[in-house]
Amino acid sequence: MEKNIELGYLLDYYGAFLTEHQAKILDLYVNEDLSLAEIAEKEGISRQGVHDSIRRAEVRLRDLEAKVKLLHRTKQTAYGVQSIKQ
Repeated sequence: MEKNIELGYLLDYYGAFLTEHQAKILDLYVNEDLSLAEIAEKEGISRQGVHDSIRRAEVRLRDLEAKVKLLHRTKQTAYGVQSIKQ
């Protein structure tokens, strides 16, 4: 579950860098919580095609995060704010 939450944040930050197809499939998987089979049926592609698209998109998003670190900075800021509040 936590992996999907992190993936959702990565999609929010870097989704514009994915192909339209990858972004749509990843959105259905992460935000709509559809299974691979449900996405495959909805998009008219194979379950393996959905799986491959999700994996390629995830690799791309994680690569971007490793370079830019927007999610990391956001987490650090939230932790700092929480520390100040306490």
